[in-house]
Amino acid sequence: MAEEANEYQGPATMEKITSLAKRRGFVFQSSEIYGGQNGAWDYGPLGIELKNRIARFWWKEMTQLHDNIVGLDAAILMHPRTWEASGHVENFTDPLVDCKKCKARFRADMIPEENLAGKICPECGGELTDTRKFNLMFKTHIGPTEDNANSIYLRPETAQGIYVNYKNIIQSTRMKVPFGIAQIGKAFRNEIVTKNFIFRTCEFEQMEMQYFVKPGSDVEWFNEWKARRWAYYEKLGVKTDHLRWHQHGSDELAHYAKDAYDIQYLFPMGWRELEGVHNRTDYDLTRHAEFSGKDLQYIDQDNNERYIPFIIETSAGLTRTVLMLLCDSYDEEKVVPGKDSGGSEGTAAGGSADEYRTVLRFHPAIAPVTAAVLPLMKKDGLAELARDIRGELKEDFATDYDQAGAIGRRYRRQDEAGTPFCVTVDYQSKEDGTVTLRYRDSMEQIRVPRAGLAEKIRAGIKSYKRI
Repeated sequence: MAEEANEYQGPATMEKITSLAKRRGFVFQSSEIYGGQNGAWDYGPLGIELKNRIARFWWKEMTQLHDNIVGLDAAILMHPRTWEASGHVENFTDPLVDCKKCKARFRADMIPEENLAGKICPECGGELTDTRKFNLMFKTHIGPTEDNANSIYLRPETAQGIYVNYKNIIQSTRMKVPFGIAQIGKAFRNEIVTKNFIFRTCEFEQMEMQYFVKPGSDVEWFNEWKARRWAYYEKLGVKTDHLRWHQHGSDELAHYAKDAYDIQYLFPMGWRELEGVHNRTDYDLTRHAEFSGKDLQYIDQDNNERYIPFIIETSAGLTRTVLMLLCDSYDEEKVVPGKDSGGSEGTAAGGSADEYRTVLRFHPAIAPVTAAVLPLMKKDGLAELARDIRGELKEDFATDYDQAGAIGRRYRRQDEAGTPFCVTVDYQSKEDGTVTLRYRDSMEQIRVPRAGLAEKIRAGIKSYKRI
């Protein structure tokens, strides 16, 4: 594993990321025209494409590449007893304090100990209230009357939907232990404090996989899934020197966990959790068996055994991964004058010795736009030819078309959106059927026959290595 970095090193700041995200249509503040809704965000044209591609990348990694992991999409609304069994009604709380003077609200475990001990507000120096527990679940009602008998919760995690369907999966698929169930879905938490853009929000999406194993083999599988999840981020092209493991101490360990590690990423605001790998033992299935009255034992017919499986959980935030990849891919680079020209008759991108470009170095497999098709000129049939080429490519790739402005400026717009390949159609294209294929990271340009363009892009995606 990579040696740990101690502090953030890179050009990205949360201010730059937030500004770019809105400017280019990645993320907008929810209900912005009404002043915005705290803790909620909308994903724009590039943002939803990025989010969907991350989800597909993860889904393929978990299900398509593993013969013994299947998928599930459980309902957001679950029977209220689910959350009693899981421990969320009793234990899913944060410590809350308020300032009596400035009315600011804080999580007690996120302010300096000296402020908490002295009941001194870290913002204004006013007096803090006593610490009290605050349950993070959103509570609502189902049916025509709003009484306790009709109370229901928006799920705070997706894992419980997997546990209550565990027997259904076995019976319908004949899966044998060890096996896994993967799910991507929305979760809701009434967070005391939401900050750092989309890092911590009230509405978010999780990518979780629960792996059911025989008791006694759980430590081995726990270590195996730690290794697999680290390898996943390497495959995604994430800077490994911005990743590290953090083991939960006894004071951090959840009530259900035997052992737990977080993969942390070095965000601009410091090290923060990206994904958790947890040994949940047989706690969840034992509790659901107790509260539901149903037998949730696994019947091992090959060895004539019955047991409650242990569960190894991998839990990553999809929306948090979006933020991580925006930060990880963000770069600012000085451009050598004349290096980045477009086509055989293209004009240089700049000309100034001090020109810089902003570029998002997404892995091509998750970039919102895979290839942008750019006619060198709008006239002389180049625009029509470029549109024809885009029509051929969009059967297999996410594409964009841009004919406005100098070719260099168009390259810069695509760099800022993270587009890995630009296809420039010029006058030589009309003569010999070739186009210029430009690579985002290196700005290298090569001539490619139109007929072989799709295959060249496909090969570029498969062989991609981050510079």
